[in-house]
Amino acid sequence: MHLLPDNWPVWVGAALVLFWFVGAHNRLMRLRSVALQAYATLDAALLRQLDFVQGQAAQAEPVADGAGDASAAASLRAATGQLTTMLAATRLHPLDPQAVAALGTALRVLLAAWQRLHPEAGLSFDADGTLSRPAPLGGRREAASHPAAEPIVWPEPSAAAEIARGQFNLAVGQYNAAVGQFPALLVAWAFRLRRAAPLL
Repeated sequence: MHLLPDNWPVWVGAALVLFWFVGAHNRLMRLRSVALQAYATLDAALLRQLDFVQGQAAQAEPVADGAGDASAAASLRAATGQLTTMLAATRLHPLDPQAVAALGTALRVLLAAWQRLHPEAGLSFDADGTLSRPAPLGGRREAASHPAAEPIVWPEPSAAAEIARGQFNLAVGQYNAAVGQFPALLVAWAFRLRRAAPLL
């Protein structure tokens, strides 16, 4: 008398495939969750930078003199408005590459406007929070071997934003690597999980 059905290898194979599928799905969801949490930290750090810029701009408005200062101050106000809008839009879909690219563009515009008003201010930090180097003199930068990993000169002299950006970019890189691996690629395709984009 047989206790196992004749097609038991099929059932064992199906159980293994199901087990693998659930495991791959859970891994992708865990990596996606880590990237989303890293974005939440980045969002908070960018909001702190934005608050710092707005506070400094409000203090400097009464002393702004000349057409150049007024134009630069208006440019900074417009850039803060644009970054505020892009942060709100990216919060809805933080792993959407187009939203993150638009956020990166808005951030570059804000940083450029800040540097025009305060060319002497700013320190840059590495992704681990250590002081990278003082801001480059005269706007000149040494050629970097990895331009995406180049530290940003943040308006507020704090390493929090650079650490948050580094953690977000690292989480996005791990998530993208998992989404691109075979056979997890099949799970990503089945659940419409797309690659994300790092910030700057």
